[in-house]
Formats: sequence, C-alpha cells, structure tokens
Amino acid sequence: MAAVEIYDYLSTVTADNDVTLSVDPSGVVTEMGSFNDKILKGDDGSEERVRIGSDTPEIYTTLSWKNRLAADIGTVMDFFYNSSKGNGKLKSFKWSHPTDGHTYVVRFESDFSRTITPPELHGVTSCKLRVLGRIAD
Repeated sequence: MAAVEIYDYLSTVTADNDVTLSVDPSGVVTEMGSFNDKILKGDDGSEERVRIGSDTPEIYTTLSWKNRLAADIGTVMDFFYNSSKGNGKLKSFKWSHPTDGHTYVVRFESDFSRTITPPELHGVTSCKLRVLGRIAD
C-alpha cells in the first residue's frame, strides 16, 4: 500500500490570510481525525449508526516547540495574536507540515501558552490546530 497522508482526505480550500506558519516543531507531530458519528444502541443490542454532516473528516494536529530561541516562539505567538494572521482562533492561515511536504489551511483550536526558561529558552508545550483543508500542489 502506498503512503497515505491527511492530504489525501481533504479538499482544497483558501485560507483567510495568505501567510504560512513554517516553524518546525521540536517534538512529535500528532494527527487526530474523527467524524461526527453517533452510535445509538437499542435495548436488544442492535445499533443505529448515523453520520451527522459531511463525509470529510475533522482533522486536528498537535505541535510543540520546546527549548527554542525567542524568535521562533515569537513567530508562533505572532500567528496567534496578530489579526492579519490567526487572530486567536478566528482566522485561518497556511501551515507547512514538517514531514509530509504539503501545505494545509489551519486555524488555532487551542489557546496560546508560552513557557520561558531564563535567560533565553522559550517553548510552547502544546498547540492544537484544526486542519480545514489543503492547498493545491
């Protein structure tokens, strides 16, 4: 079987802002997917399976940047706070996946939290992004 990537299951979309977050994470990249499925169980052990909405999966990725220079974490921070980029969780932007070579349209799913270890090491323990779609290659 050929390699399969989240790219294969997403449609092409346009980001709200034409900027790309490309700071490579220092930890494991976690990809999570789900559908809005409901399984209703009857008293007799039967099941009714229902998908509410689209057949396109909801995909999230969690990234972390540990023990980085302030400039790297400042870039991520700017994507969260800047209204011309992520504007918190409100706007989408492009994200360059560090291993599959594709660019995706994402928005922040979690709040932003930065750690600072004096004098100069900064980090983001966990940053969850909602993957909304892909950019056409």
